[in-house]
Amino acid sequence: MKVEAVVLANGEYPTAPLPLQILADAPYVVCCDGGADEYIRNGHTPNLIIGDGDSISEENRKKYGHLLHRIAEQETNDQTKAVNYLLSQGKRRIAIVGATGKREDHTLGNISLLMDYMRAGADVRTYTDHGIFIPCRNTCTFTCQPGQQVSIINFNARKLHGKGLVYPLSENSICCIPSQRLHQLVARHSQRMHRNRVYD
Repeated sequence: MKVEAVVLANGEYPTAPLPLQILADAPYVVCCDGGADEYIRNGHTPNLIIGDGDSISEENRKKYGHLLHRIAEQETNDQTKAVNYLLSQGKRRIAIVGATGKREDHTLGNISLLMDYMRAGADVRTYTDHGIFIPCRNTCTFTCQPGQQVSIINFNARKLHGKGLVYPLSENSICCIPSQRLHQLVARHSQRMHRNRVYD
C-alpha cells in the first residue's frame, strides 16, 4: 500500500524498523495531540496536530500552535479525529503508528476502531513494533512467509474460512468477541480468508 498519510497516535512511540520507516517516509504526518511531543523531540515537524490540545506540552502548544487543529468534542478519540480529517481531505490510504502501549483501554479501542475507518472508506493499517493490524471484510488475500504467525481477531464475521493455513479455519473456530484470538501458522506464501455474510 502506498501511504498517503500517517497518523501518529499518543501511545508508545515506535522503536521497530518498520513503523519507524513508515513514519520517516510519510508524505504527510498528523500527530494526535500529545503524540506530537515525541515526534518533535525526535527532530521532526508534523504537518498537523489534531485534538483538543489537552495532552501536548505547553511549550509545543505555543511553538506549534499554528499547526494545531483543535477539535474539542469528546465523542471520538484523537485517532478517529485524525482519520476523519484525512478522509475529508481525500486521503484514503492511511497508516497509523503509535496507537498501542501505555493504557490498555486505549490500545484496545484504537485497534477496534480500524473496522469503523474501513467502513468509512479508508484503506488503513496500524503498524506496531510487533506486527500489523489490517481490518478486513469479504475476501482478503495476504502475502506471507511460510511459518509466519497470523492472529485473527473476529468482531462480527460469520462463516469465516481460510486457505493456506497450517491449521484449518472453520466457521466455528473463532467466536465473535474481540478478545478471542486464533494464532495460525501460514503454510503457503499467501493466505485467503473470506466470509459469506457481514453482520454490522
